[in-house]
Amino acid sequence: MHEPTRTSTTAPTRYGDPSLHPTAVQHPVMPLAELPPGVEMVTLPGGHRTLAYTHPAVPAPASVAQPIPTWAKTTALLAPTLGGGIAAAGFGISYAAPGLIAMTEALWAAITLIAAGTLAPLLLRTARGAGRGGAPVQHVTQNITASGMFGRATGTINQR
Repeated sequence: MHEPTRTSTTAPTRYGDPSLHPTAVQHPVMPLAELPPGVEMVTLPGGHRTLAYTHPAVPAPASVAQPIPTWAKTTALLAPTLGGGIAAAGFGISYAAPGLIAMTEALWAAITLIAAGTLAPLLLRTARGAGRGGAPVQHVTQNITASGMFGRATGTINQR
């Protein structure tokens, strides 16, 4: 028996032909042990692996603990003390405010009394002098004498 011949509509393909099926260029692979210092095999974000120069990781210098200065300790201890003192002063002033208001009113009353006591005699003198037509003021002198601690006192009144 005879097999029928197959006819194909596609052209024959040639594997290895660079125009139809390009093949990747095979670069020689260097073993990782032979890489010079500072060169490493890295994977790029696209997934390709390649050689790249890298900076060696330098460890951070170890910091040596330094003692805290005395002025810093003193300041750190004074800060809450000062804040507490200011808070206590504010609290005390809030309680003392009604008393301070009353004291200021009392001081104003005292100032008014002093002013009235000072100005009243001046006003009375001018009012008396104007009512009498400018008559001179009368002076009275009194002399008192006594003998001993519990002796009887005698006196004279002189009017001018």
